[in-house]
Amino acid sequence: MMLPVALLLLGALTAVLAPRLIARAQWREREPVVALWVWQCVVAGVLLCCVLAMALTGAAAWHLVRGHVFAPAPHAVVEAYALGAYGPWAPATSAVLALGGVWTVVMLVREVVRARARRRQRRAELLVRSPLLPGEERDQERLVVLEGDRPDAWWLPGPSPQLVITTAALRKLDGRQLDAIAAHEQGHAKMRHDWLRHISAALAQGFPQVPFFAAFRDEMHRLVELAADDMASRRFGRLTTALALVELNEDRGVFGPGPAPEAHLPQRVDRLLAPQARLAPIHRLRLTAAAAVVPAVPLVLAFGPGILALG
Repeated sequence: MMLPVALLLLGALTAVLAPRLIARAQWREREPVVALWVWQCVVAGVLLCCVLAMALTGAAAWHLVRGHVFAPAPHAVVEAYALGAYGPWAPATSAVLALGGVWTVVMLVREVVRARARRRQRRAELLVRSPLLPGEERDQERLVVLEGDRPDAWWLPGPSPQLVITTAALRKLDGRQLDAIAAHEQGHAKMRHDWLRHISAALAQGFPQVPFFAAFRDEMHRLVELAADDMASRRFGRLTTALALVELNEDRGVFGPGPAPEAHLPQRVDRLLAPQARLAPIHRLRLTAAAAVVPAVPLVLAFGPGILALG
């Protein structure tokens, strides 16, 4: 039973230590894309520990599962795992982990269904506020302009993604600022940030008692905005992007005294106005490679006995 226990301990240790180590890293603000990759690798490593422990305990508890897990493996490999010594609590451990996996899938499906329902509702509201003219097809439009007194712009994902912008935003922003906002929203679509938000929200809502998943969700919401800001600033400049964010949000009380619903916006603007130098390419490569090791460790740990038996 030592291998499943080791995997579960490794997953728990990663879930406890990784968020603290990442929070102390000074490069997160400078390299949000790398930070996103690191978080994804850490979460993948934790989930892999649970999946592999479930497979091993299930194989020890039920011959049917063992037949599927070790179907192509020779007898020496199966013997190397000593499944018969796992003890009577292997079925309960496997069942609990399997229920957690099923619950994760259910929460992810629910999050995706809710997101699609919200998207359909927004498209319906968009059609009401901006009705189609005779012979016009909305799916062919990449840009939709709405009458509105509040400056606003957002990207509506889907099979036919659209950038929606209000007339107040057109009046308030100049040409380059509008381009920067469009590049920001297109950055979300290009890097598929909606899926990162879905997965992080599903894990945080499915397991609210686990601080690790809550930290993952909060960081995803923050880092995707920083990454999209960087994409816009590289094309149109940091000052232009910062001014566009200020002009678009200053009427919402975000930059005023007291708590604001989007308190991260002032930090985003300050970051754009006082940029720090990016990490050297070799440093980014090292961080990327080091993060990829995290999900590789449970795989090596789980497949190690079998590989040694074959050798």
